[in-house]
Amino acid sequence: MTDVTEQARRAAAPARSFAALLEIERLDENTFRGCCHAGAPMRAFGGQVAAQALTAAGRTCDGDRAVHSLHSYFLLPGDPTEPIRYEVDRVRDGMSYTTRRVTAVQNGNAIFTLSASFKRPEPATDRHRPMPPVPGPDGLPDAFSLWEPAAREALARTEGFRELELRFVPDDAPGLPEAVPGMPQQFVWLRTGSPLPDGDPLLHTCALTYLSDLTLASTAGLQVQPNFFRRIEPPRLLMASLDHAMWFHRPFRADEWLLFAQRSPSSSDGRGLSLGEFYDRDGLLVASAVQEALIRERR
Repeated sequence: MTDVTEQARRAAAPARSFAALLEIERLDENTFRGCCHAGAPMRAFGGQVAAQALTAAGRTCDGDRAVHSLHSYFLLPGDPTEPIRYEVDRVRDGMSYTTRRVTAVQNGNAIFTLSASFKRPEPATDRHRPMPPVPGPDGLPDAFSLWEPAAREALARTEGFRELELRFVPDDAPGLPEAVPGMPQQFVWLRTGSPLPDGDPLLHTCALTYLSDLTLASTAGLQVQPNFFRRIEPPRLLMASLDHAMWFHRPFRADEWLLFAQRSPSSSDGRGLSLGEFYDRDGLLVASAVQEALIRERR
């Protein structure tokens, strides 16, 4: 149930909201256009590209079908100063499942591809892995509150990374799974920084797709450096997402706290693999994510 504080938070939504980051313009039946902010200097943020591509795919599906999985590849860095064209291929419309393929094109080049599958709900048995008994988000500091004032002011002037909240679980917090040699891990509570509309499950799914790209790749490099939000020294690693896959298991709201439990079982050959699970405040496993990222020592 939503408490009074959460209701007040939604009522006080700012004019510029997180949902604006996912807005795309429809050009024709299967073509859309959007703009993405930078994630690194002169590189469009991959999580936003993936979220907008999924939005485009969902706009071509019947409303009674929810996305249950996506698989994507980052082909070229996107230019945050240029619009991105999303071309949707209606691969299949079956009785229960619908498949869409999206190609993101910029300046005549394919920069990103995504395949997504949608399905109608059906009754079935339910089981899931329990959530780690880590501390909840209440009482944990917001990740941005740890930044220097000048850095926070610079962030406030950017197009992205403003309308979101992250609270990292301390590495020595009670309830953390026991560390396994060769497998760094991190746990962060996150949600959109502004409320999202009710009655639009696709929007919440696309918002979580955006959020999933914030810290997952950095998990594979934790043995070398902290993630972007907790690092105070210059980066020692060059990192970029190579591919990204997600599975959506149960309904959720992306504007309510979700625990993102992440671990990395392997890093080699300039690539790091990271696995992530999203849990809601009730401990339900609502989504899973896997990403491989380019990881190289900066020279």
